[in-house]
Amino acid sequence: MNEVRLSGLAVLFIGVALLIFTFICAYQFLMGVLEIAASEDLMKLFGEALSPLISYAVRTLYLGIMGWIGSILTRRGVQILTATEKAEKPSEKNRAMEEQGV
Repeated sequence: MNEVRLSGLAVLFIGVALLIFTFICAYQFLMGVLEIAASEDLMKLFGEALSPLISYAVRTLYLGIMGWIGSILTRRGVQILTATEKAEKPSEKNRAMEEQGV
């Protein structure tokens, strides 16, 4: 197998795995299984009313960044795979033409 195609598949699968992990984390955050530990200083500094807002903002940023990175990796993997397929097809046509003596 071509090394470029292999690296494209690796990037694609890493991106998909990261997206799956992100959605699993999002589901667990929404169901309350996972919690972000907030220190007592943070609660005292911003007060009891702002502490949940900050906690949800951190969760949203975390999940947004993870999803963004996963989608970038997935897109790059697909681009690498499609580029290698395009590069392989003309060479196959050239081989067929050479075998026919054209």
